[in-house]
Amino acid sequence: MEADRKQPDDPLNVVLIGFMGCGKSTLGPRLAEKLGFRFVDTDALVVRRAGRAIPAIFAEEGEAGFRRRETAVLDELLVGKGRLVIATGGGIVTVPDNVEKLKRLGCVIWLDTPEAVIWERVSRNHERPLLRTENPRETVRSLLEARRPLYRAAADIESDSGDLTPDEAAYGLAESVRLHFAGWRGPEN
Repeated sequence: MEADRKQPDDPLNVVLIGFMGCGKSTLGPRLAEKLGFRFVDTDALVVRRAGRAIPAIFAEEGEAGFRRRETAVLDELLVGKGRLVIATGGGIVTVPDNVEKLKRLGCVIWLDTPEAVIWERVSRNHERPLLRTENPRETVRSLLEARRPLYRAAADIESDSGDLTPDEAAYGLAESVRLHFAGWRGPEN
């Protein structure tokens, strides 16, 4: 699904949203390379500014503290220059004001990945604070169910790249971005 196209004066950025484990940090650098953009990851920016890892931020400040830090990073990106591919944290859309900020940043792509694929990926990582529950599989299911409408509302483009390699998915997303920013010609790959 593709919403209204961005206007020519909108920032030429691409924002990747989606649930943890959907591939934002894997696809982001590949997509940035294909577009000739720079890649940034909001989680990495939060960690750098906080001087500690995400699990430590959650332990000391809770999810609300982490979300405040995440919103501050979005605010910084809004005043920066364009030509970025921005990977966001999976819960960034749970703060209503963030959705408008994401849209102002540029073309928002939701990496809609099947629950089974997400579970297979995230179950290997024991550092995810939101999955430190009695039943992490059920937590994935319920969080994903709650967030899907938020991702859909924020997205200009939805992409299910579950059956593609990261390079194939990045190529397809680059073509979608070029179409979204009709008339923009990036590097030819």
